[in-house]
Amino acid sequence: MFWIGLCLAAMPLRASELRTDSLYSATLKAEVKYNVYLPDGYGEPGRHYPVIYLLHGLSDTYEAWSDRGRMEWVADELVRSGEMVPTVIVMPNAGGPDVHKTQNGYFNMPGWAYEDFFFGEFLPAVEAKYACGGSKGQRAVMGLSMGGGGSVVYCQRHPEMFSSCYAMSAWLDNRSSEVASPSEKKDCMDYVSEAVTRHSALDFVSGASEQELEKLRTVAWFIDCGDDDFLFDQSVMLHQLMRRRGVKSELRIRDGVHNWEFWHLALRMSLPFASRNFSR
Repeated sequence: MFWIGLCLAAMPLRASELRTDSLYSATLKAEVKYNVYLPDGYGEPGRHYPVIYLLHGLSDTYEAWSDRGRMEWVADELVRSGEMVPTVIVMPNAGGPDVHKTQNGYFNMPGWAYEDFFFGEFLPAVEAKYACGGSKGQRAVMGLSMGGGGSVVYCQRHPEMFSSCYAMSAWLDNRSSEVASPSEKKDCMDYVSEAVTRHSALDFVSGASEQELEKLRTVAWFIDCGDDDFLFDQSVMLHQLMRRRGVKSELRIRDGVHNWEFWHLALRMSLPFASRNFSR
């Protein structure tokens, strides 16, 4: 009994909560599930929190950041150490494992107006329910792969909404991938591939007007990719384009590939980065 008590005393205490919730979308005509991390102390009367939207990748779901990335354990540790302010973290569902039969992606495409849903329905409902966000200075977005590209494009198209963007191993462009020709029957993977092409984050920076560039400069940007990631060139190119056009961004090339070991470690940089860029 002594050893059991000693082991329990040595275990880190978790007073935060990971909650699964859902929202019916009139836009998508479907129930959309999401996980939400509520920090220790959440629920105190009159307390309001900043919010991070944490986006998953292609073929994953809203559960991936918890099940595979252990996000809540990292967040607890960072809050306890003072590296991150207590923050609500929201992980919406935007896909599923069968990429050919299940819609994936954060953009509008045939049968899947996800961007309309996210900004018109999801974000307002979540922030009202969980006493978080409410302004650019109290809101950040980040994600991996498909979610990393979604994060970048959301900040490019809605820079007034987010204080920072952290893109991990981001899928930013799609010219090199094969998609179905107009004469062939398309499946869900073709639609998401075409949507990434239409919403190319690289093209956006290249063609941005000075007014658009000024708005991009109001966002804190961080681009993080592994040196052996197959999307390495896109991350470097985005950083170079932004630098050339006078938009400051942080770039980190770390040892790693396109996997959960890399993204789990990325949380230790991305969550404090978002926290530092919230307005005080």
